[in-house]
Amino acid sequence: MDLVSERITESIETKKKMMSDGIIRGQIYETAQLLRDAIEKGGKVLFCGNGGSASDSLHLAGEMAGRFQKERKSLPAVSLNADVAVMTAIANDYGYDYIFSRILEGIGRKGDVLVGISTSGNSNNICEAVEKAKTMGIRTVCFLGRDGGKLKDMADIPMIVPSDCTARIQEAHIMMGHIICELVEDAFS
Repeated sequence: MDLVSERITESIETKKKMMSDGIIRGQIYETAQLLRDAIEKGGKVLFCGNGGSASDSLHLAGEMAGRFQKERKSLPAVSLNADVAVMTAIANDYGYDYIFSRILEGIGRKGDVLVGISTSGNSNNICEAVEKAKTMGIRTVCFLGRDGGKLKDMADIPMIVPSDCTARIQEAHIMMGHIICELVEDAFS
């Protein structure tokens, strides 16, 4: 089998494992309901991630604030890693571990939902944001991989992709995010 076929097969196999896992399917529905409820009550969805997961954070916030597949009102969604000036100021003054928790402290409110994305489940800045969210009455969802890392036990809803390969985990994260966006969007269309 050639490399391209191997990678496509790996991606399909990861998604097949997810499909047969009733827990993760249930968590996707639970997350969509949590986001719908928060938005209906005036809350917002706050995404964050590092590297490729930062791009996923931006992507999913854009799908919600703009539109996913249907015309509807804009939904209140923001990526905490969208403002480079704020992030670098906080990293410089407080340390990189606090970039998301510090932004969350300023713009987050009880009733919001924080969605942290970490392939390892051990990103210190996501852990700090989840801890801050708890003190503020903000519910937390984490898109994770591998064994779920530290965030597995910290998040209200830890969705763990059954893979040790970062690329396969990221592919599954964006798929989960798209499904959640579709479920949320259906409630506001």
